[in-house]
Amino acid sequence: MPTLTFATRPSALARWQTDYVADLLRAAHPGLTIDIQVIVTQGDRILDKPLPLIGGKGLFTAELERALREGRVDAAVHSLKDLPVEDAPGLTIGLTPPRADARDALICPAGRTLDALPAGAVVGTSSPRRQAQLLAYRPDLAVKPIRGNVDTRIRKAREGQYDAIVLAAAGVTRLGLEDAVTQYLPLDVMLPAPGQGVLGVQCRADDERTLALLAAVEDPAARAAAQAERAFLAGLGGGCAIPVAAYAHPVDAGLHLTGLVASPDGRRTLRVEATGDDPLALGRALAEEALVQGAVEILSTSD
Repeated sequence: MPTLTFATRPSALARWQTDYVADLLRAAHPGLTIDIQVIVTQGDRILDKPLPLIGGKGLFTAELERALREGRVDAAVHSLKDLPVEDAPGLTIGLTPPRADARDALICPAGRTLDALPAGAVVGTSSPRRQAQLLAYRPDLAVKPIRGNVDTRIRKAREGQYDAIVLAAAGVTRLGLEDAVTQYLPLDVMLPAPGQGVLGVQCRADDERTLALLAAVEDPAARAAAQAERAFLAGLGGGCAIPVAAYAHPVDAGLHLTGLVASPDGRRTLRVEATGDDPLALGRALAEEALVQGAVEILSTSD
């Protein structure tokens, strides 16, 4: 059997995600050898500034993508929400395994839910999407930036630097830290980032051998949902620096997609919904509907 070489970032979550995909592939291809190469990215080095101020989530992917293009590795596992909506030149998403929990999780060491937090409580997140929705629901909260891996952020909350923090539920549960979760935030309060809970495995677009191996563990439902959500984001011209959220789930007619655009202060929000059977067309059509309903004006306040 052939050998696949994966690139991974050094964080515990990145290692878990890579090991998870490697285990899926070994089960599908008995005898397959998988080597894992740890690569430290710029995003791993700069931990004291909010992502939107230092170049966005691409800081976590550039070095891995370079290793792919140079042929030093065959694949790299990412949280799909961290990847730009356009494929990097020469690369493609060769695999989307089954989706994990797409919701966000509130972690409050005092055990309070979002509704029960006192007025003025300090909530940590560096996500404009989370900040906007938190302030839309609880304008009295003080939302402050936070950086670091999952363990570091939870530790900062427990040390009292924040009254609560918000993290992707998928990352918390993948690391076995569910006991830290106070509340899984409902989708009508906190709509997730496009692709949240979905892993995207990058490889070279012309690497037929790797693509064939990855295809054995593909989850079409996860890919369809992520395609619709990311098409909505792309249709708005978005990246991680603007408050845009989207979530798609299967229904009898295909996919039901909900999208949200908000101002960073949460004072203006626009929620749109549609159903369709073509993920990309659905996402683009819903983005056009959002623009018609005033998303341009809301997004202009994010500049």
